[in-house]
Amino acid sequence: MELIFEKSRSGRHAVSLPPSDVPFVNMEKVIGQKYLRRELDLPEVAEIDLIRHYTNLSRRNFGVDLGFYPLGSCTMKYNPKINENAAALPGFTSLHPYAEDLRAQGSLQLLFEMEQYLSALFGMKAFTLQPAAGAHGELTGVMMIKKYFEKKGEKRRRILIPDAAHGTNPASGALCGFETVTLRSNKEGGVDLDHLQALMTEDVAALMLTNPNTLGLFERNIEEVAHIIHEKGALLYGDGANANAFLGKTRPGDLGFDVIQLNLHKTFATPHGAGGPGSGPVGVGAALFDFLPIPRLVKQAGKYQWSTDFPDAIGRVRAFYGNFNVIVKAYAYIRALGAAGLRHATEMAVLNANYIKEKLKPYFDLPYDRICMHECVFSGKRQAGGGVHTMDIAKRLIDFGYHPPTIYFPLIVPEALMIEPTETESKETLDAFCEAMITIAREASENPQQVKDAPLTTPVGRLDEVLAARKPDVCWKKP
Repeated sequence: MELIFEKSRSGRHAVSLPPSDVPFVNMEKVIGQKYLRRELDLPEVAEIDLIRHYTNLSRRNFGVDLGFYPLGSCTMKYNPKINENAAALPGFTSLHPYAEDLRAQGSLQLLFEMEQYLSALFGMKAFTLQPAAGAHGELTGVMMIKKYFEKKGEKRRRILIPDAAHGTNPASGALCGFETVTLRSNKEGGVDLDHLQALMTEDVAALMLTNPNTLGLFERNIEEVAHIIHEKGALLYGDGANANAFLGKTRPGDLGFDVIQLNLHKTFATPHGAGGPGSGPVGVGAALFDFLPIPRLVKQAGKYQWSTDFPDAIGRVRAFYGNFNVIVKAYAYIRALGAAGLRHATEMAVLNANYIKEKLKPYFDLPYDRICMHECVFSGKRQAGGGVHTMDIAKRLIDFGYHPPTIYFPLIVPEALMIEPTETESKETLDAFCEAMITIAREASENPQQVKDAPLTTPVGRLDEVLAARKPDVCWKKP
């Protein structure tokens, strides 16, 4: 497909403008020649060429509204359009973010109720809705942990991070000045309790635990893990990115977690990634309640209002009060499904993941062969022995009309293929996806070169991704 610049022809234009009735001003004299650009180098195309070019480009984008998006650890489920309609209501979209409290009672009520819903669903004392996404929520949680120990007069320097954690966990710890220490997994894919005991000292501030972890496995020893952490006066942080696996079935607060960050855009079905902004609320137990960001929403005399009367707060972590429109969509999702619906969504997410696990188990290695939660993790080691690697399998899947799953993560699984179907996909979709994966597994054995040459049906073939990452060239140059 041609670039828009390659379609350019001198003298063509997409818009006809009337003669200017504004007096001519010599800008050179106003701002000086130094700041003027004579040649903007813009393409010259007719309107119809412009429309066709960008419409055709848009058709090459892949999204959850077009097909199955099995991106493990990211929960790319379908977004009900009723949520979009709710967020687009004029009362929400036309309100200034800094409107007076009395003029924003409806929106403030929604935020207040959302905090209450999340607290009830996850067993926490309170939530803040400020953080803009999951990683931002992590940072907020660790900031509160740091302030908690400062308030106690303790200078704890270390945070434990399991080897099956999300990569943002050690980054959040390091940004707050902590030394991050890797905690090993055991042969079942859970926390190695002996290693945890060996690492636990009174210098440890917290363990950042993803549960279920990035292997898609629930921590069977979670109560013992919490006991070991709390026995040394440390806190248990929960990475809630995988909350779609336990919503309505168990509550992190009941399991011993002191703080948890969520991803509304994953768990409660709102667009994220290239499809829209995220939202990363953080819930805390009693120990961290005083340190939540300000301003905080309170209800007094039947009115909702913002308050900064919390002297131990870590301060503000985001402009305004969070990604409000995302919160509206998640609120609509919760209200539409109700408690029973949220629980059923989790049950179907877990069922779908285990269905895929069992169907593909004969064709791909399964490092941890136990009941998984919302996602399953295979290894392409068997295919790699014949020269076909996980990257090749992912590229070949594009030819079958599917977005590839997460690959090479988690790092503790060689040639990892991480598949998360979510609850929104039908059995027919799962069967078709599995048939494509089975076909690729057979091709890897019978015709490996075809897999290694994939994708074969896209406008461009296999690109040099390493070169593109290290030496990106995003500028068009005239031939």
